[in-house]
Amino acid sequence: MNANVNTEPHQKQKIPRMKKNSEETNERFVYKDDDAIEKPFNWTQLTRLISYMKPYAKQILPLIGLMMVIGTITKLAIPFLTSLAIDRAIEPKNGNPSLTLLYQITIAVLVMYIIQWVAGIFRIKFTNIIGQRVIYDLRADLFRHIQRLSFNFFDKRPAGSVLVRVTNDVNSLQDLFTNGVVNLIIDCVQLVGIVVILLLINWKLGLAVIVTVPIMFFISTKLRVRIRRAWQDVRIRNSRINSHLNESIQGIRVTQAYTQEEENMKFFDNMNMDSKKSWDRASAMNQGFGPLIEITGGFGSLILFWLGATLIQQGELTIGLLIAFTQYVGNFWEPINRLGQMYNQLLVAMASSERIFEFIDEKPSIDDQPGAKKLPTIKGDIKLENVVFEYEKGRQALKGIDLDVKAGQSIALVGHTGSGKSTIINLLSRFYDITDGKLTIDGYDIQSVTVESLRNQIGIVLQDTFIFSGTIRENIRFGRLDATNEEIEEVAKAVGAHEFIVQMPGGYETEVEERGNMLSMGQRQLLSFARALLADPRILILDEATASIDTETELKITGSLESAASGQNLLHCGASFINNSACRSYRCA
Repeated sequence: MNANVNTEPHQKQKIPRMKKNSEETNERFVYKDDDAIEKPFNWTQLTRLISYMKPYAKQILPLIGLMMVIGTITKLAIPFLTSLAIDRAIEPKNGNPSLTLLYQITIAVLVMYIIQWVAGIFRIKFTNIIGQRVIYDLRADLFRHIQRLSFNFFDKRPAGSVLVRVTNDVNSLQDLFTNGVVNLIIDCVQLVGIVVILLLINWKLGLAVIVTVPIMFFISTKLRVRIRRAWQDVRIRNSRINSHLNESIQGIRVTQAYTQEEENMKFFDNMNMDSKKSWDRASAMNQGFGPLIEITGGFGSLILFWLGATLIQQGELTIGLLIAFTQYVGNFWEPINRLGQMYNQLLVAMASSERIFEFIDEKPSIDDQPGAKKLPTIKGDIKLENVVFEYEKGRQALKGIDLDVKAGQSIALVGHTGSGKSTIINLLSRFYDITDGKLTIDGYDIQSVTVESLRNQIGIVLQDTFIFSGTIRENIRFGRLDATNEEIEEVAKAVGAHEFIVQMPGGYETEVEERGNMLSMGQRQLLSFARALLADPRILILDEATASIDTETELKITGSLESAASGQNLLHCGASFINNSACRSYRCA
């Protein structure tokens, strides 16, 4: 291997987590990903959210629409029946009250309330069904897309920041889909119906009351930008808390080893307080919106009673119609108030949707090129020609790398920390694309074949191996999901893992807990070896994979790998594996 290497390990670019002299959390813990998304509110994005309801439009929306119509008609009919009861049954013009008519109208009003109640139950049931299905689809799309994103995407973002998109931000859209959209339609229909009825009852009184609507619109327009930014700030600070929690849990051993619990707690308290203050600000704006609407509605009520009393005296309006008018106006301000709250809810949803669609719109930097073909079963010839790679533009990690590995060879890459050994592994598996030069396998440029067909023929065992929650058997089977129990046990015996597995309480069915915490580092690496061998890769890559394994077990694994890798490539990265008698099995490059 001819290498001109000038590199340092690639790291996430973030401000150091702890600074004792700083009191502002947002100065100590800032990720580029957490910058506020300053985009104007647009209906295109809302339409994009609503489009998730389309698959269920024919199944459920007609039922919801029917329940909406029934509920709206019955609600609008009740004030009219009340006016009839007063003007024709209680104080008719002929002066003879009719108890029979009053009873009939009372029964009719009661029936209307029952119909409205039943329609509401079914409407809520159907909207909850469609809302939960939409949330399921949205979360599935987001998670599916995140799994396709390239390593450089995760290099720039903490795990907690990604986690909050899939959980908190998606959850914040539930009210919008389960209640918000349907209530918005209902309120708009009710408003139109009420305005028409008010103008039909008395156009003078109707216009006088409706004149306060522009005032409400002006108030909502002035507040919407501030409210939207406030909820964006809440989402950002919650994301930072999630990031810190994830980091603290993962690094709890280091924290306790250096007795930094108190400092870590102070840092968390600052973040927690920032989040509380941010929520208080946004909530105060939210809560202040409703009272402003109510005050404006109270002003409209003053106009109603003053002008209504005048019209009664002039004989243009009856007492029953004024009472009905009052009820309609009450019903008018109710949806107006809900629309104001709905707008706030919409702003919260927009703040979350912006962050969700920011991820969904992120394009993987490593993806199949147009016309990419499936890589056929390979022999394993690997060739790097004058390869140059940069994690960041202008900062070369590899410069002029030449490497030629023939099929069936087993080689080791040896070099000091940061010399680029793991980087070469990342390029072979196409976790990153080379900046310049050429990288081929069996003569195929790896950028001209599909990513899936390439990675399916490469197995990697890392020093810091990852064990999933579940059983030991499930973790090994992750290498090849259609493997039989016999095949799983065979590879476990081959790498020396069978002995410790059968001694565990549940054997191969033992639950290993999150990240395999109940296993030693060496046991985790043995399971990782078994997983890699089960996949039967054409190229097997070890990235300092035996660092936590004793010499005796290492020699046993060496023998197993020599048998398993017969006719295949075995590329080992790191010096630890070759500093013993096993070195004779490798040609050290």
